[in-house]
Amino acid sequence: MELCSFFASAAKGVIAAVADELRAIGATDLKEYVAGIAFNGSLETGYRACLWSRTASRILLQLAQFPAPDEAALYRGIQRIDWPTHFSVDKTLAIDANTRSSKLNHSRFIAQKTKDAIVDQFSERLGQRPYVDLENPDIRLNVFLVHDVATVYLDLSGPSLHRRGYRDDTVAAPLKQNLAAAILLRAGWPDIARAGGALVDPMCGSGTFLIEAAWMAMDQAPGLYRKGSALRRG
Repeated sequence: MELCSFFASAAKGVIAAVADELRAIGATDLKEYVAGIAFNGSLETGYRACLWSRTASRILLQLAQFPAPDEAALYRGIQRIDWPTHFSVDKTLAIDANTRSSKLNHSRFIAQKTKDAIVDQFSERLGQRPYVDLENPDIRLNVFLVHDVATVYLDLSGPSLHRRGYRDDTVAAPLKQNLAAAILLRAGWPDIARAGGALVDPMCGSGTFLIEAAWMAMDQAPGLYRKGSALRRG
């Protein structure tokens, strides 16, 4: 079984909860960072993280890592990735880029150069090119450039994992579902529920705490009804 590298992005303060979830699904070699956790596992492990993580924001699959001290090196590195094995030409894509302590210091330029390398490869091989959709892409890619080294990720999550799929409308200043789940975990709610305890939220607003608590008590996967994630792409 091929070992893959992943990154689970998460808000500050919930990293420990994400780490516990990842260990529970069999992730290995966890390394904690400010913005999330790097981990290893099979591709199935990545899919399980998308399905079962209540507290992470996104699950990213690492596709490549290479030196990128200039735009030519970035373009060559992106072109070395076999893109048609990851998505078909009829899918739309969006690219998020971040850069730190690197000669290429403009994130929009990095995203544009990455897009150019990808569509050029499709055009050369298939005579067609995928199109960009910044609002609702089928495929989202992330490029992180740190100390002139580029790491390229495929976002397995689709929309952020806090979007569970059970809510069509919202209220003013809603609480994100993954943050509510993290608070419930910190409060020990799963153990309380197993012991037959109850949860009361007299100021529940849209009911986020209660819904997340019920799903925990039922041991229901938080990603079961999500749309647009890797689990739904087929």
